Amino acid sequence: MSGNIQLLTDTLQAAKAEGRSALIAYLPAGFPSVDGGIEAIKAVLDGGADVVEVGLPHSDPVLDGPVIQTADDIALRGGVKIADVMRTVKEAHAATGKPVLVMTYWNPIDRYGVERFTAELAEAGGAGCILPDLPVQESALWREHAEKHGLATVFVVAPSSKDERLGQITSAGSGFVYAASLMGVTGTRESVGAQAQDLVERTRATGTELPVCVGLGVSNAEQAAEVAGFADGVIVGSAFVKLMLDAPDDAAGVEAVRALAGELAKGVRGQA
Repeated sequence: MSGNIQLLTDTLQAAKAEGRSALIAYLPAGFPSVDGGIEAIKAVLDGGADVVEVGLPHSDPVLDGPVIQTADDIALRGGVKIADVMRTVKEAHAATGKPVLVMTYWNPIDRYGVERFTAELAEAGGAGCILPDLPVQESALWREHAEKHGLATVFVVAPSSKDERLGQITSAGSGFVYAASLMGVTGTRESVGAQAQDLVERTRATGTELPVCVGLGVSNAEQAAEVAGFADGVIVGSAFVKLMLDAPDDAAGVEAVRALAGELAKGVRGQA
């Protein structure tokens, strides 16, 4: 194992050794601006997140609900480019030393060029990519280049995934498995639901040694503690983005996400 995938693996293993789940945060690049997005991402890492996912804004994000869509629209109207995403990854990783992933749909990578994208992401210090719409059976080209550059390939599993498909995904993926806690798009929920625990158990039953991390719906320390009871990682996105959207100014938004990261970090440690 090479490149920053090792840092991601070590980080997740260190959380497990502490008897807790890892806290994984998500924020899109370029929101509310490129510089503002970098500050927010550094804040969630400084505040207590173990890993961060940097979203590559997309005009039609099929997995993302209205909160993240709104942030993506702001970023796109601001002219965010893949170069800005790479800069965000580089500065967040350099400032914190923590693993930074990119979450993106396949089309931007395909248009940019797989080799170019993976080489630049590795050079920026990125740990890998989460690819929610790339079918595992069509992922060979990506995985070849990701492996060449020491990047993780994180696939998404859902409650609708059949056991056979879960096995295919866990065999092909690396870094961790992203378990979508329920059917539907991203967004905060009153309850994360029993579907999530069942999906984690089914994913582990494939025999995978990859950590299984749960996203979609977690918004507070109590929910983080609930998910931490059965998952290797707790992924929080919309709750951070909403704080940034609702803040009176960028500085207030940065402090709000830093504070939420601290609360969620207590939640995954059972201190909420």
